[in-house]
Amino acid sequence: MSTGKNSVRYWRDGVRPLEAMQANFHDHVYCPHSHDAYSFGITDAGAQRFRCRGAQHVSAAGMVMSFNPDEAHDGRAAAELGYHYRIVHIGQSVVRDILADASDGRSPALPLFASPVLTDRTLTEALGRLHSALLGSASDLVREELLTTAVLTMAEHGATRAPRLRTLAGTQQRAAARRARAVLDEAPLEPVSARQLAEAAGYSRFAVYRAFRAEYGMAPSDYQRLVRLRRARRLLTDGVPPGRAAASSGFADQAHFNRWFKRAYGLTPAIYQRSAGHRNHS
Repeated sequence: MSTGKNSVRYWRDGVRPLEAMQANFHDHVYCPHSHDAYSFGITDAGAQRFRCRGAQHVSAAGMVMSFNPDEAHDGRAAAELGYHYRIVHIGQSVVRDILADASDGRSPALPLFASPVLTDRTLTEALGRLHSALLGSASDLVREELLTTAVLTMAEHGATRAPRLRTLAGTQQRAAARRARAVLDEAPLEPVSARQLAEAAGYSRFAVYRAFRAEYGMAPSDYQRLVRLRRARRLLTDGVPPGRAAASSGFADQAHFNRWFKRAYGLTPAIYQRSAGHRNHS
């Protein structure tokens, strides 16, 4: 949506309290308001001035605005050039569910942030990756993994004590990872969720995620994409046009397929197919 000097992109989960927005504001002024969720705004360019906790604050490029649930604040551009920022709203129930899943069975306290402006690179990167996945074409599995990472990073950097994370013993870890991989191998084109992998492995979502990374050096979503890329590569070798190979291998579109194929193998699908002696017909 664009209104004069201001433009906005918005995404909202249809089931749980999770939202993301990307905005370029020049003359927009937020009135005092609050959210019933955790809100994290990454300032990418320019600067935003806002009042929170009885004081004025400025979030410049590279900084993160952090608002606890029900924490009142306003906002406007700090200069005439305006500002560009990305914000994620994560509901308290989502945070509570992820922390409980990742902890050792206790019900951890929800984190509270002591400062409304943070300069934390690790948290900024985790939130940025989550935001890109939510507004992009990422799968549900990718979004779930990045959401878990962002929430746990948030908890570690919050004012309250971070939860004690659940770990599996060596044999349990291997078994959990293998069961999860079997699900991905058996249904490479299905939209598998983190909850389905957890149910198949018999452990929590986070425990399975950690076990998978420890055993195979990548997240379950990375492995799922690799299985799909291997399938697509076999189709290309058989002479199937790249566009059809992408659609038949679970990729959202050919551009998405081309990007990941090149990142994995160093060349485009078309070049790979020509090297096998097949002409590209798409």
